[in-house]
Amino acid sequence: MLHTPDYVFLSVADIPVEFFRREGIDALILDLDNTLTTHNNPVPDPARLEWFNRVKASGLKMIIVSNNHPERVKPFAEFLGLDFVPEGRKPLPKGYNEACRRLEIPKKRIAAVGDQIFTDVMGCKAAGIRSIFVFPIEYETGFWFRVKRTLERPLLPPKPKGSD
Repeated sequence: MLHTPDYVFLSVADIPVEFFRREGIDALILDLDNTLTTHNNPVPDPARLEWFNRVKASGLKMIIVSNNHPERVKPFAEFLGLDFVPEGRKPLPKGYNEACRRLEIPKKRIAAVGDQIFTDVMGCKAAGIRSIFVFPIEYETGFWFRVKRTLERPLLPPKPKGSD
């Protein structure tokens, strides 16, 4: 199903590095807002930064794909030393396909991590890559975010055991 993620974790920091090797994943496409950091925050929190450093040390390739504008994405990507695709137009496959091209790894060896069903999960499915759903760091308060989150609520996977 287009809205069903392949894998579910409470947060990006809860994904063990060993998981990627076990699942045959050599590269990650990362969402930015509410996956790696909160909206408009220029750096990840310590737990997510530690996770990122472990993943990077393991040799996985990573790239950020965000629907945000370059002014938002570029400073964050530069802080982490990552390439990025801004204005990715998720859930359309455009941004994911561009990221896959830049990673130079077959799609079957790539997964994407994100916190939204209607953009991240559906975008992965449209692009033919595996999706890793994580619950958002915090819920947004803007009107359109609240509408989108309300509509996706019935489609959300159950939270992983031991996460409450």
